[in-house]
Amino acid sequence: MRVLGIETSCDETGVAVYDSDTGLLADQLYSQVEVHAEYGGVVPELASRDHIRKLVPLIRQVLVESESTKEDIDAIAYTAGPGLIGALMVGASVARSLGFAWQVPVLGVHHMEGHLLAPMLEDNPPAFPFVALLVSGGHTQLIQVDGIGHYQLLGESLDDAAGEAFDKAAKMLGLDYPGGPRIAALAEQGTEGRFRFPRPMTDRPGLEFSFSGLKTFTLNTTEKLRQQGDLNAQGKADIARAFQEAVVDTLVIKCKRALQQTGMKRLVIAGGVSANRMLRERLEKMMTKQRAELFYARPEFCTDNGAMIAYAGCQRLMAGEQDDLRIQAKPRWPMGELPKIGG
Repeated sequence: MRVLGIETSCDETGVAVYDSDTGLLADQLYSQVEVHAEYGGVVPELASRDHIRKLVPLIRQVLVESESTKEDIDAIAYTAGPGLIGALMVGASVARSLGFAWQVPVLGVHHMEGHLLAPMLEDNPPAFPFVALLVSGGHTQLIQVDGIGHYQLLGESLDDAAGEAFDKAAKMLGLDYPGGPRIAALAEQGTEGRFRFPRPMTDRPGLEFSFSGLKTFTLNTTEKLRQQGDLNAQGKADIARAFQEAVVDTLVIKCKRALQQTGMKRLVIAGGVSANRMLRERLEKMMTKQRAELFYARPEFCTDNGAMIAYAGCQRLMAGEQDDLRIQAKPRWPMGELPKIGG
């Protein structure tokens, strides 16, 4: 089965063609970072307008690159949610229109399931079952994954997601949007050990996360340095390093607990923050000690992209799923509502 995948959940327009026999044939991504940078975050209306401008040209491009015509496309998968409603509607409307015109089935895909399955696009994909850490701007969740649709939520953030905390810490330090990569780059210049920030909720049992207190601690440290006249380039780098270490250590501790709780030996990390180099290095070290395996997607498939939507959609379409003629866009959509595939 050859599937056209469309991703327009937020500020990146992703399109890809995936073939169930030969794998990923083409993938294109347009990022709106420059559009939103001057506002310090995503402006939903601007995001929707940019998707309208970029989506159809990208579809044409991936069809050419994959050496596909409309007759070669067996189905279309698009991100139905969660995400920004206007952005979702762009992808959903185009996907449904093309499906009607080409007379092929169309399926709305859960954005986070796309992230969860993105490592399956690699040469060494994880086998079920495994524990997954979904960590992005909108989600921080630990999930037991026994198969596609067989998801058990083990723990999640009670307030800000890790990626959101990165963005807010970056604003405190006067860094440009997007904050996560800016913090990570600045942290490379930080002095190890100058500051030690708290590792929230690691001193108690459980797999929940909370980053609001860490955000406040970061703000207070920043203001203290500013009052002392020490909030210079090095001071900012030292704060960035301490903040990143606190977030990363917290995620690693919780992942270790989840593996011990479930007895599993495979961990998947997915979502935008999973591209963080420090996170990968410290998880690799922890997993080696646990004699367990770590899986993640290449950096370009950690952020929003069409390839993960095409792959996830293909798996469900081959299992017989497809939508009716309604255009579906779900800004909020719990993964627990997804149908299970197989036993």
